[in-house]
Amino acid sequence: MTSTPPDVKGRIAREVARRGAGGVEPQVASGAPVESDLGWALGVVFRRYAKAAAAALEDVPGGPRGYQVLATTVAEGPRRQLDLAAQLAVDRTVMTYLLDDLEKADLVQRQADPADRRARLIVPTDQGKEVLCEMERRLSTAEDEVLGSLDQAERSSFRLLLQRVAMKANAIDPVHNACDLADDAVDDC
Repeated sequence: MTSTPPDVKGRIAREVARRGAGGVEPQVASGAPVESDLGWALGVVFRRYAKAAAAALEDVPGGPRGYQVLATTVAEGPRRQLDLAAQLAVDRTVMTYLLDDLEKADLVQRQADPADRRARLIVPTDQGKEVLCEMERRLSTAEDEVLGSLDQAERSSFRLLLQRVAMKANAIDPVHNACDLADDAVDDC
């Protein structure tokens, strides 16, 4: 019976430590670790962010969609209900129920549109603006958790590069409703 030389034992121990507790490094067909695959990396990061964001928005009526409605009305001012539904690519019936829930929570109000008495403008309430600030703080915390392995300069570079890639990808294949992407990612988890 032969024993393993100490230098081989040391290399094995270092490799196991590098690979983690599982001891197995997943690989793609080329033999490269799966971590080097762009799709795998994007999927893992997006899934983690989608879960963290959903948790941050769980007590807001409509979750991410409710956040989008509130953020849009605060940033862009009062919007007609149908225009808001079209802008956010939300079915108008779904938008009606979503606005009902946001209105019950005193986050938005429906006001008569002075330019068209048949239309309603969606206006954020003071409480809605406060809640939006809290949601933005929670989302920032979720983002910090996801990007925690990067220092501030790396985060800025990552955001800039990711935004550039996303803008190009969206120009080729536009996303019509970002909430659908987030909902799919969270549902798949």
